[in-house]
Amino acid sequence: MQTTRKRPEHSIVVGVLTPATTAAEAEDSLSELALLAETAGAVVTDCVVQSLPRLNPSTCIGAGKVAEVAELVQKRGTELVIFDDDLSRVQLRNLEIALGCKIVDRSGLILDIFARHARTATAKTQVELAQLEYQRTRLTRQWTHLSRQQGGIGTRGPGETQIETDRRLISRRIATLKERLRKIDLQRSMQRQRREQFTRVSLVGYTNAGKSTLLNALSGSNVEVEDRLFATLDATTRLVGLMRNKPVLLSDTVGFIRKLPHNLIESFKSTLDEVRQSDVLLHVVNVTQPRFEDHIRVVRETLKEIGALDRPTLMVFNRVDALSDHSVLVPLRADWPDAAFVSALREIGLDDLKTRLLACIERDFVERTAIVPLSEAKAIFHIHRVTDVLSEEYLYAREGTAVARLRFRAARKHFRDLAPILEPWKDLRPA
Repeated sequence: MQTTRKRPEHSIVVGVLTPATTAAEAEDSLSELALLAETAGAVVTDCVVQSLPRLNPSTCIGAGKVAEVAELVQKRGTELVIFDDDLSRVQLRNLEIALGCKIVDRSGLILDIFARHARTATAKTQVELAQLEYQRTRLTRQWTHLSRQQGGIGTRGPGETQIETDRRLISRRIATLKERLRKIDLQRSMQRQRREQFTRVSLVGYTNAGKSTLLNALSGSNVEVEDRLFATLDATTRLVGLMRNKPVLLSDTVGFIRKLPHNLIESFKSTLDEVRQSDVLLHVVNVTQPRFEDHIRVVRETLKEIGALDRPTLMVFNRVDALSDHSVLVPLRADWPDAAFVSALREIGLDDLKTRLLACIERDFVERTAIVPLSEAKAIFHIHRVTDVLSEEYLYAREGTAVARLRFRAARKHFRDLAPILEPWKDLRPA
């Protein structure tokens, strides 16, 4: 039986230029919205921008511009209009009536893309929760399909409207998903505890900056890489042999973007905890983007929102090989003297990146000496496992006990584990 391929939806993207944004920022944001629409499978036919002192509370844009967009919808046969700003329930309803087609705002579009790209059960749960939290405040009469999830009959209370029924069903489903994510978060917390012996590094950056490609280049792994927005939703972790006998855990995480829905950040808490609890962040920047400085700002704002802005961070400017004018790197190197400049795809500059990352990690290292009885093989093994042993001598203590004197260095966090192990022999002295 031959299947017919679904025709992509024709769409119009609409943005508003307010005094809070510059014309260049509004243009970039709308261009990005068009790219998001294409990522979601739509064909963008027109871009519409209106300058307003503030968003119209009824329709986001002014009445005249609504009429202009309605005319475009009729002329193009448009099925979808996408707004760059989040819309309220009232705005959604009014625009649906005025334009006679489906209306989606930026957050709804991003959530749709996340839903399309979710592959694992965890990612699907996180995205569904974010979608339901988003939809709960935007229910209209047209949004009634949730009643079918519970069979319809017997679910509606006395005098309830359909919207009230849907809202109740959403709340019930949200509670179920939150409980599921709570269990996932508990499992991941236990997993992270087992990784405490390692130095943990996370790749962060704007979506499609090349983080997954860099993960592959540094670790020698073969994580799937796609040139599209939000190709990575689940945290992927690989071992990287950075220090002598001490591999580093390197994690790739979900990319950030302008106006990332708050519901999405909350739902992806367990995934973003990987960033919060990292020892070092590698902030990857696509240097070929015309306004990559804005991308840096957005990433830093998102890191602040999730409580990770205080993490030691190494800037990594990626795709230097794709620059048509390499002179742009001169001021960049001056402004970011500690940054690494690489091509993850062609594996250019990776040795320098590793050197800089190692230096960043070792800033938190301290050197200590411990004397441990040779009979305590487990304690000696543990020191070797979590520290970088610089020297090891075998001698006798004053009490005649055979001991090992180990000079080692380690991250400060590891001394929390080492302290109780070394406490019993803190008074041992060589003969």
